[in-house]
Amino acid sequence: MTLPIITTPNPFLKERSQEITTKQLQSIEMQEFFDVMIETMKVEEGIGLAAPQVGKHWRVIIVTWEGKPTVFVNPEITKRSLRKIKNEEGCLSVPTLTGIVQRPRAITLKALDRDGNKVTIETDTFEAIIFQHEIDHIDGILFTDRASKLIPLD
Repeated sequence: MTLPIITTPNPFLKERSQEITTKQLQSIEMQEFFDVMIETMKVEEGIGLAAPQVGKHWRVIIVTWEGKPTVFVNPEITKRSLRKIKNEEGCLSVPTLTGIVQRPRAITLKALDRDGNKVTIETDTFEAIIFQHEIDHIDGILFTDRASKLIPLD
């Protein structure tokens, strides 16, 4: 089972998502939602996906981490490097454009895994960009809001 991807200009994508409680995290509904999000990301050939992109205002993201789709709940960036990097970003919710976005090169992230365990990640790899992009989604921000240049896709 997969979920449809919400695309721009849908205003749903511009709203901030709600924190997940421990009770919600432990629910069968939430665990099944994580599995459907992962399947949707695979089918759509994405490298990251945020809950608002599939119709839920929950602070949940999926990021391909260490080679596999991984669930991060209530993620928060606690440290950003001063050094920046520019990358071309695309998005399943913005299928007609890519854009040049400047972001911190390295981040420290705190979150819960799908079992409620605390995780801390420090990364200066391409995944740092993915984490920032997906966390923007749960904050109601699209890469187009940050892009210095937008590039139409043919």
